[in-house]
Amino acid sequence: MRTTLLSLSALLLANCAAVPHDQPVVAKVAAASVGVGQDTASIDARWWDAFGDAQLGSLIDAGLAANPTLDAALARVRAAQAEIAIRHADQLPQVAADGQATEQRLSDKYLIPPPYAGTTRAVAQVQAGLNWDLDLFGRQRALVAKARSSAEAAQLDADAARLTISTSIAQTYIGLARAERQIQVAQGFVDTRQQSLAYVKSRSRNDLANQIEVRTAETLLAEAEQAKVRAERQRDLLIHALAALAGRGADFYASVTPPALALDTPPAVPAVLPADLLGRRPDLLAAEARIDAAMADRKVARADFLPNVNLQALAGFSAIGLGNLFTSGAGTYGAGAAIHLPIFEAGKLRAQYRQATADLDLAVADYNQGVLQAVRETSDALTGIQAADADLAQQKLVVSGLRDTVRLDQVRVSTGLASKLDAIDSGFRLLEAEQALVDLQADGLVRRVQLVAALGGGFKDKTSEAAASSKDKVS
Repeated sequence: MRTTLLSLSALLLANCAAVPHDQPVVAKVAAASVGVGQDTASIDARWWDAFGDAQLGSLIDAGLAANPTLDAALARVRAAQAEIAIRHADQLPQVAADGQATEQRLSDKYLIPPPYAGTTRAVAQVQAGLNWDLDLFGRQRALVAKARSSAEAAQLDADAARLTISTSIAQTYIGLARAERQIQVAQGFVDTRQQSLAYVKSRSRNDLANQIEVRTAETLLAEAEQAKVRAERQRDLLIHALAALAGRGADFYASVTPPALALDTPPAVPAVLPADLLGRRPDLLAAEARIDAAMADRKVARADFLPNVNLQALAGFSAIGLGNLFTSGAGTYGAGAAIHLPIFEAGKLRAQYRQATADLDLAVADYNQGVLQAVRETSDALTGIQAADADLAQQKLVVSGLRDTVRLDQVRVSTGLASKLDAIDSGFRLLEAEQALVDLQADGLVRRVQLVAALGGGFKDKTSEAAASSKDKVS
């Protein structure tokens, strides 16, 4: 049967619509052309543990367990996996049973002879049917391949969502640590200014200080208290953001304690653009999987030009009158082949093939854009780390110098060699410098998290790992 059908199909191919010769015009960018280095990136799967804060790890674990964005990505994975099962089922024989009973007047001028002709009778039918697409030209196989590639892309999208969630929580948590540290800085200035104001008021009561000195001390205190209020507001907003990222509500706010994160001890990260950049980012691997899906879809469009051959069979009972339905003479059966041969489709198949080819070009272009974006993000993160570290080193010198300036201004004011305006100015500048120091310390940590995100985190391509493991076993 199969040989006969193949021969028949080959005979009919001459009458099929001709497959167009449209070829993809966009080529995948090569790793060597984007300037990656020779080294590889070594980042632990739980890279956030390097920050030394258990609460950060708990928040990321919670976010990876109950974040709506990740839930949606995982739902898409399940839907894509179900699509594989659907397409695989289309490759197998399909069996269905149908039955019907109809009160029908039988024509006395048609096939039915007397005594049934011209009467109204119950016409009943029960049968089982088999349909099997032989997939001689690989259309169903291409659909299965497309579904598998789409499922792989969906799984990699979920991995990319996990990376985004973990890095977003880490950056928000660093912001919380920054706010807490700003509160401490501001509180230190508040305490000092309160003591200074109390001292000046005491001197004023004893006619040893004038109102200018009192107003100066009050101004410095108000400025420090304002900085504290702003930092406290920022802290509360960041706690709200952390709760949302962790998939929690307002009941979660009180459970977030001040971070133990050390702003002045950043963890080590890769210092170069690694050679394995393109193979470790889940978003780029998802884009590659979509290229595979587009290639399979193009094969489907090509197979539409070729004959489609199905095997069909049926067996059942058919009778006039319900009482006759399951008698021996009511049995019916049959088998055969059905062939669909596209001859003239008014250009529809050609348009579908061109569309599939264009979709492949689009998938490749999206991948290339992702590669360029990944290289830029990684390069920007590396530059950001270097600049932040250099900026921080200079800011430490600024803070040290201003601390000495404030101390000397206080001495000069107490000896009458400087005005209170000098003390106000240097006090403002020191508080701003202390705040900038905290900002730069936190910025250095944020830049490192951004580099982790740009490098794909601790993600490793499971396919590559399996291949490497097999290679090791063979060798």
